[in-house]
Amino acid sequence: MSDSPRLYLELLKKCVGNSIYDDDLDMIRGQTAVDERTGKYVVLDGVTATPEEKYMGRIWPSRAHTMIGVPRLDNIQHCVEEVLRAGVAGDLIETGVWRGGASIFMRGILKAHGVSDRQVWVADSFEGLPPPDQARYPKDGASEFHRHEALAVSLDEVRANFKRYGLLDEQVRFLKGWFRDTLPAAPIEKLAVMRLDGDMYESTMDALVWLYPKLSPGGFAILDDYNTVASCSEAALDYREEHGITAEIVEIRGGGAFWRK
Repeated sequence: MSDSPRLYLELLKKCVGNSIYDDDLDMIRGQTAVDERTGKYVVLDGVTATPEEKYMGRIWPSRAHTMIGVPRLDNIQHCVEEVLRAGVAGDLIETGVWRGGASIFMRGILKAHGVSDRQVWVADSFEGLPPPDQARYPKDGASEFHRHEALAVSLDEVRANFKRYGLLDEQVRFLKGWFRDTLPAAPIEKLAVMRLDGDMYESTMDALVWLYPKLSPGGFAILDDYNTVASCSEAALDYREEHGITAEIVEIRGGGAFWRK
């Protein structure tokens, strides 16, 4: 890679992760209260996070457009650039995007390499996470992610974030709604990289069931919550066992894992 694309992508990583100003507070460990109207947790005051915690993606930042940290952004870059190098057919998708930073970075990688024939699919409810369906997915029984107001970021806000970077264009496609409703009918023919960040067994399994069959040979499946949220790890292992997938699972420093189909 020449210096210009490399420098652009390094700067883009710093911007989506807000290490430029580094003025984020950690919302997950801050003072919270329950909103009596919605029953959800709202953040009153965040706490200062160390640069190491932020670098590794171990906080819920107050300002950054992604919370995944640098090693996981590096992993996205590695996977996308490898499928481009190898000519693996298909689009890119992230399921569960929060403020959109990781999806924005995906689009930036395509832009840096002058790729105009692939889409970036941005799939989210844009309303937070669903309450656990304990009857169908008992492994989600203890999940309280749906009660965190900070995880609900609107479609308008995510679109505006793409626009801030000059990356909102016809190569970005949004899928709004619960994965169980949007993914079965999504007009996606092939995928080269699928990045799953659904925080729950249901969300992870829905994405694998409806998207993995569309992943091209040589493509990558990235699971953000592998080894950090037990139910997501179980969903991945259950799906792999059911479908006889034996590709090596490679863990990512700081959290998550991926494998190549």
